[in-house]
Amino acid sequence: MDMDSTDQIYRSPLLQEDNSLQKNTIEYTGDGSVCIRGCPASKKHTGKRKACSLTIVCSFCSYLAYSSIAKNLVSYLTKVLHETNVAAARNVSTWQGTTLLAPLVGAFIADSYLGKYWTALIFFTIYIIGMMILVMSAILSLISTTPHVWPAWTNTVSSQHMTFFVGLYMVAIGFGAQSPCVISFGADQFDDTDGEEKIKKSSFFNWRHFIVNAGSLISGTIIVWIQDHESWVWGLSISTIFVALAVGSFLLGSTMYRFQKPGGSPVARVCQVIVVATRNFHKDLPYDCSLLYEVSGQGSAIEGSRKLEHTAGLQ
Repeated sequence: MDMDSTDQIYRSPLLQEDNSLQKNTIEYTGDGSVCIRGCPASKKHTGKRKACSLTIVCSFCSYLAYSSIAKNLVSYLTKVLHETNVAAARNVSTWQGTTLLAPLVGAFIADSYLGKYWTALIFFTIYIIGMMILVMSAILSLISTTPHVWPAWTNTVSSQHMTFFVGLYMVAIGFGAQSPCVISFGADQFDDTDGEEKIKKSSFFNWRHFIVNAGSLISGTIIVWIQDHESWVWGLSISTIFVALAVGSFLLGSTMYRFQKPGGSPVARVCQVIVVATRNFHKDLPYDCSLLYEVSGQGSAIEGSRKLEHTAGLQ
């Protein structure tokens, strides 16, 4: 046996091992994302535009339903519930404030404990139940205005008020809390370690912004017209159908989504940073910036989190 054949025998296993490692690197994402079964996410069969497009459809339908209520809520409060303009404006401001605060709750639960996917589903459930309650409230308003009112419905006005505001605030909490989860979950479908996917990620936000504004246009014209000229029952029922479509489109891509694991409470991490920074206040910075990481390598010590790159500013 000559020396060339001997070298080929000894080198072949090493070459095969290197090829397999390279194949695994290409086959799976590099940002630590997993599939719905908890296995490493495949670059070919998960994520990218096909998965994020479903989250865009979800955002379109959910915002259309919410916007159809927000744009015409004063009209409902004054004309149907017979509130004064001052009371209606106060109720609308309080409701919109609740909607703006709800994302803080949804984002905290998603990042700390449940993940974005399951948090979005939970608050979508609250959202669609709230829409159904609003439809029930609109039906109660029709019952109270009929010429032959049943004796059991003599106190319909107070029941309608209570039913309406319960459903209204469920919509505020459900829509507000799921919104940041769906947005960031759609962005998670692109691998930041892949240069090509990272470029496509920016176009995802552009398309989502365009589609959501298209939903706002449709709700402010067609849905509001139906509410004013046909009936609120029809208008709210159509909005409820769009919420159901949002949930359906979100669930449709469950098997092709990429999931980022929750990384624990951010409040605890902020407190840890403050404590460590206080202890290391008098220490000199090392010349090698890689020594400032909590662990060596590309991964983070916190599960579900990524390392932040050091910058020359804010030192």
